[in-house]
Amino acid sequence: MKRLYSFLIGITVIVLVLFGISHQLENQSNEGTTEKLVIYNWGDYIDPELLDKFTEETGIKVDYQTFDSNEAMYTKIQQGGTTYDLTIPSEYMISKMMDENLLVKLDKNKIKGLENIDPKFLGLSFDENNDYSIPYFWGTLGIVYNDTMVENPPQEWEDLWSEEYRDNIMLVDGAREGMGIGLQTLGYSLNSRNKAELEEAADYLYELTPNIKAIVSDEIKGYMIQDAAAIAVSFSGEASEMLDGNEHLHYVVPSKGSNLWFDNMVIPKTAKNIEGAYAFINFMLRPENAYQNALYIGYATPNTKAKEMLPDDVKDDEAFYPSDETLKNLEVYDNLGRKLLGDYNDLYLQFKMYRK
Repeated sequence: MKRLYSFLIGITVIVLVLFGISHQLENQSNEGTTEKLVIYNWGDYIDPELLDKFTEETGIKVDYQTFDSNEAMYTKIQQGGTTYDLTIPSEYMISKMMDENLLVKLDKNKIKGLENIDPKFLGLSFDENNDYSIPYFWGTLGIVYNDTMVENPPQEWEDLWSEEYRDNIMLVDGAREGMGIGLQTLGYSLNSRNKAELEEAADYLYELTPNIKAIVSDEIKGYMIQDAAAIAVSFSGEASEMLDGNEHLHYVVPSKGSNLWFDNMVIPKTAKNIEGAYAFINFMLRPENAYQNALYIGYATPNTKAKEMLPDDVKDDEAFYPSDETLKNLEVYDNLGRKLLGDYNDLYLQFKMYRK
């Protein structure tokens, strides 16, 4: 029995020694190779070649994970079960995450290239000093129309109520977008906190229902490219893909008012590789990288030097780079708070049920 006991002890010691050697060799093989940076971003929202380039330059491997909504991203980070080093939420969600202490306050001394960002895209209401976020892409909400199916192209939100467009409008599925259209058509802010204005906007949307063919999300691109509808309400980046897929499609930003949105880079409070996150922010602020990304994605870049590098037919297209006059009438979504956002959602849901 003693011999068996000694034998087992010996085997255990050998296993432990071998494990220690293996672990040591693994550590040695990793020395000077790569760290890891976990990026949490929208799907297909960066040129993959840029991720490879970043790794080649810095030695930092990128673990690129995706989400399909701001709310899904927020929930993952708020729960804290998974570590993300950098993510790219939209403006209203940035404000919410700031309020809930979910973001790292940026050390501006570690950021290089902020001067490349157009000043009009800095210091906005959702992050007044850019203490927590750096612009990545921006865009608008607007109208896509097919010139073979529309005799009188819509130019403003109010035009969508025309009988000419009966059963021919694809509406993006979003409470803020739908309610915003109703509010702005009536001359109100898309961030209205007035209950009477909200109810009036919802009532006005009911009158639009005969013209609505469908309320959809990602499917809008395919439908419009395939001539399934004459008109769509969608975001500028989605519109860019539609126009690439169908030469008869055009994009218009209502000059009297629409949504101006921003997706910004932030560092979540639970980040483990904060220095790597700063390195990536600086990498994306470099004009040549921002330019490459804008060409690949098709969204508007806030980087002035990158914009200058774009082809003339892209940077001079006011549908995607609106004039300063149009920009004055565009509004950024405010963080309305849970209760008021619930009112928007309830009214929009009633509208969706009404049209059925």
